[in-house]
Amino acid sequence: MSVTAEMVKELREKTGAGLMDCKRALSESNDNMEKAVDILRQKGLATAAKKSGRAATEGLIGSYIHMDKLGVMVEVNCETDFVAKTDDFRELVKDIAMQIAAANPSFISRENVSQETIEREKGIYRAQVTNKPPQVVEKIIEGKLEKFYADMCLLEQIFIKDPDQKKKIKDLVTDKIAKLGENIIVRRFARFQLGEGLEKSAVCEN
Repeated sequence: MSVTAEMVKELREKTGAGLMDCKRALSESNDNMEKAVDILRQKGLATAAKKSGRAATEGLIGSYIHMDKLGVMVEVNCETDFVAKTDDFRELVKDIAMQIAAANPSFISRENVSQETIEREKGIYRAQVTNKPPQVVEKIIEGKLEKFYADMCLLEQIFIKDPDQKKKIKDLVTDKIAKLGENIIVRRFARFQLGEGLEKSAVCEN
């Protein structure tokens, strides 16, 4: 089976990669669409790694409001104002803001989690495990800590709009880096939920 224009178009829509990159990926994968997607994503990771050291001082502050009860602001940086104004970058910022609203992360990445927090979590997990050999306990703790990162760190969370529930937010960012050709960084965010942290006043009856 040879690579067809329809296959190339489908792969481009799935990944946002360039025409020739899609053709090469399909050829390398023997026309297997899923393998071609993996090849392009791997190349995207390599591209992102090369660009990760470049300064990203432009970008956008995006916001998302849900039912006037929940609000999010997020700053996402790129290298140039030109890229910041593209539809692709704006879509990324919007998707990240919606992710924060829906999944309520506490940190941007696992690197932002303090050692104090990690040790506290490990202490909780260790107390939950009894009558196990030490090496088994450590493996269980490691697994639970990975789950903690996946739940609480934005970049480790599964993208809420991914129907296959496989793509993480860091993968989403990496894909955009590969497509737009600039370093992209999620710098900071704030999430506000109406009444959060406040106790409702008791109703007094006369």
